[in-house]
Amino acid sequence: MTPATTLLQASLTGGAAFREVDALLSGLTFAEATQPAAPHTLAKLLAHLRVTMRPSLDLVTGQAQEWPDDLDVWPAPPATEAEFSALLTDLRLMLAEASALARDPSSRARDVLTDLAVHNAYHWGQVALLRRQAGTAFEEGLKY
Repeated sequence: MTPATTLLQASLTGGAAFREVDALLSGLTFAEATQPAAPHTLAKLLAHLRVTMRPSLDLVTGQAQEWPDDLDVWPAPPATEAEFSALLTDLRLMLAEASALARDPSSRARDVLTDLAVHNAYHWGQVALLRRQAGTAFEEGLKY
């Protein structure tokens, strides 16, 4: 965490209490992400993270006033390498957006972003565990 990075930003993107999300995703392939795992594949976890981040960010930016009632929070995982690549791109873009929004948030934005950070940390931990079990996680200087 750099001095200019807030704790909220680091909680959203990693670097404070756990490994940076980019490191968790580094080298992750479609083949690895779609291997059966209990209870969800990595691809399914990542699809869940993407679908839940967007409404949270929309709440922060005022594009939405409330959480959508009909949101399928466990959507189907990507079926192709191209869809998986797009998923990873979307996640990285939304994390960058969340980090930017966390620089100087309003009280409401701070609450929503804190909730998002806590939710995501739980699932990033699952990603880290599954990658460690598969033997593909970077383990030097572990923070997870």
